[in-house]
Amino acid sequence: MGGDDQKLKSQFDVISIGDAVTDAFIKLLDDKAHAYKNEHGKWLAMELGSKIPFDHAEIKEAVGNSPNAAVSFAKLGLNSGLVANVGGDSHGRDMINALQKKDVDTRFVHINPGMISNYHFVLWYKEERTILIKHEEYKYHWPHFRLHEKPKWLYFSSISKNALGMHDEMADWLELNKDVKLAFQPGTFQIDAGIERLAKLYKHTEVLLLNREEATELSKGKHEDINNLFDKLHAIGPKIVVITDGPDGAYACDGHERFKMPPYPDAKPPFERTGAGDAFSSTFVAALIKGNNIEGALQWALINAMNVAQKVGAQDGLLTEDQITDYLEKAPDWYKPTSF
Repeated sequence: MGGDDQKLKSQFDVISIGDAVTDAFIKLLDDKAHAYKNEHGKWLAMELGSKIPFDHAEIKEAVGNSPNAAVSFAKLGLNSGLVANVGGDSHGRDMINALQKKDVDTRFVHINPGMISNYHFVLWYKEERTILIKHEEYKYHWPHFRLHEKPKWLYFSSISKNALGMHDEMADWLELNKDVKLAFQPGTFQIDAGIERLAKLYKHTEVLLLNREEATELSKGKHEDINNLFDKLHAIGPKIVVITDGPDGAYACDGHERFKMPPYPDAKPPFERTGAGDAFSSTFVAALIKGNNIEGALQWALINAMNVAQKVGAQDGLLTEDQITDYLEKAPDWYKPTSF
């Protein structure tokens, strides 16, 4: 979609905000690496100081938590835009082109002349991945939305520590635009910044989305007690809190009702898990935007997460609304949320 066509579109349903990156997936051979656990966590090991053959490499452009969400929203039929930074290099141009081909409006993607674009390397071992990351030090500024560009929702996720000031600008803008709803999926830096530093933003959050480990770290609550995590997270301001729990599915709470949702049964074992969390979070929000309740949003979200894990990268497995509906029609009777 070109710029002239973009200007003709109606009000944005949702604008996603965060860092964009190109991922180079390097598929490791099963017998050239191994994974192990110890008291410090899970580790990937390869022979040091040697030339290690690999299976193949795949390049995935314009990915990252927020670009993945922006593509997911567009795939689900929403008018979707992205606020992000790229460098003035070929990777930056390729990312913009990739987003436009997937019907994401790129008018708020800022090109930084003389800088390079974010480029990460994904070591793909069996169904898991380890990502080598480096975020370029862009200057971040809150965009000036014209009246016809103001979105109904913002979706905010992983971004560089250099963008800390933009968090305050966003909170101030939301205070002046209370009709705009915020979905917040904090990245590593945002969780490390702590609740107090981003307190104004959490108070304006409509939907907070975290995995169980992130929920524990942010809230300083009890990992084993989901009710304790909900209580602590609601206390900082969000109206709806959603916590994913890997193979155990997901939980959601609107401050009154609490739901547990089992995962959708995999058609086959997960192929590569990158982006499953982004697919879940963005689809949950998309379902709400389209008028679903929390229960329906949970059903949608886990279907899209399941399908993304069947493909390489975060975007190839994203589904349309019709495809999600088809999965729902085929779902077993037990695939529904239960109150607790």
